[in-house]
Amino acid sequence: MAKAQTKNKIKNATFTWECTNAKGQTIKGETTAASADVVKSELRKQGLTPKKGKIKKKGGSLFGEREKPITTKDIAVFSRQLATMMKAGVPMVQAFDIVGQGHSNPTMGKLIMQIKGDVEAGGTLASALNNHPRYFDDLFVSLVDAGEQSGALETLLDKVATYKEKSEALKSKIKKAMTYPISVLVVAVVVSAILLIFVVPTFAEMFEGFGAELPAFTLFVVGLSDTLVDNVWLFIGLIVAITYGFKQAKIRSKAFRDSLDKLALKLPAVGILTTNAAIARFARTLSTMFAAGVPLVEAMDSVAGAAGNSVYQKAILQVRDDISSGTTLQVSLSSNKELFPNMLIQMVGIGEESGALDEMLDKVAEYYEEAVDDAVDNLTAMLEPMIMSFLAVVIGGLVIAMYLPIFKMGEVV
Repeated sequence: MAKAQTKNKIKNATFTWECTNAKGQTIKGETTAASADVVKSELRKQGLTPKKGKIKKKGGSLFGEREKPITTKDIAVFSRQLATMMKAGVPMVQAFDIVGQGHSNPTMGKLIMQIKGDVEAGGTLASALNNHPRYFDDLFVSLVDAGEQSGALETLLDKVATYKEKSEALKSKIKKAMTYPISVLVVAVVVSAILLIFVVPTFAEMFEGFGAELPAFTLFVVGLSDTLVDNVWLFIGLIVAITYGFKQAKIRSKAFRDSLDKLALKLPAVGILTTNAAIARFARTLSTMFAAGVPLVEAMDSVAGAAGNSVYQKAILQVRDDISSGTTLQVSLSSNKELFPNMLIQMVGIGEESGALDEMLDKVAEYYEEAVDDAVDNLTAMLEPMIMSFLAVVIGGLVIAMYLPIFKMGEVV
């Protein structure tokens, strides 16, 4: 029955290729496969060396169909499905076929087939995943490697899936908190620009026929409109330049990113949200890795990478150095109470004494994930009246400025 469901199967394509054999001779041919990577793997198994840039999709158009991106949710679903299959006794290679062919995202299906090819060639699952760092980070690979070495791969894959789901949920909450106010402000700016560029000039022409002196506020808005109309492309260019410069500064300047992260911790409401999110990530990541048997010092590198804030990243790396020199986790965290709250420190202490550190960290993660929910609600509640007031002042002010001369004319009559 599964074979009959062709709609969900991976779409293979025909690739042309050029290789050199052991004698250095050039060989050309065609192969049908899920991706160029699969073709490359198959050719190497045959003792052929593919020439760089010579594996091409046959019949591909310049504006071909864009591949659907692979999301964190796709990775989490893959982990859980693979874990479920293996727990049910399905061999790993067969599980790859079932999960890959049944995946709703064709791009993810191709990736799974590539991983399958690497495993079939004799590699471990961890090494196969390590070939795709864009989708499987060091934390993911480390957990899978620990699972393979301990013989508990199914359990670890399940833990990875839970970790990815929780991380994605946390990211969505933060994104939700930031998206609403930014969207409203953008709409306010666009509406204001439309009024100033198209509506106000119409009123200004009408006011010229009045022959009366206009109120100061109306004159100010008309002057602002004239400036914007005369320099509209300059303003657009300025906005584009600032946006581009900001993005490039974030990409290229570590000092700029660090400054933004420090600012995020100090802003009202936003600071609480950022702190709670960082602590939740810290506890969730460390709990997952420690439960997998990853040594504490090694785990700290992945924990720092998942912090989501450079200030916390530096602090966690300092904790790693403290632990490697013999300090307990609780004592190290206690030395930086500005970033690590008492609840975390106390729970870590209890966990270290009882030998249940992963369980205590898991409880801390759940607590701070709920705290992120509360922080999002508080931020939204605080911003809503401020945004509404801003809209009332800006949009309402423009409308009043346009009708003020008309009202004054009515008083004179």
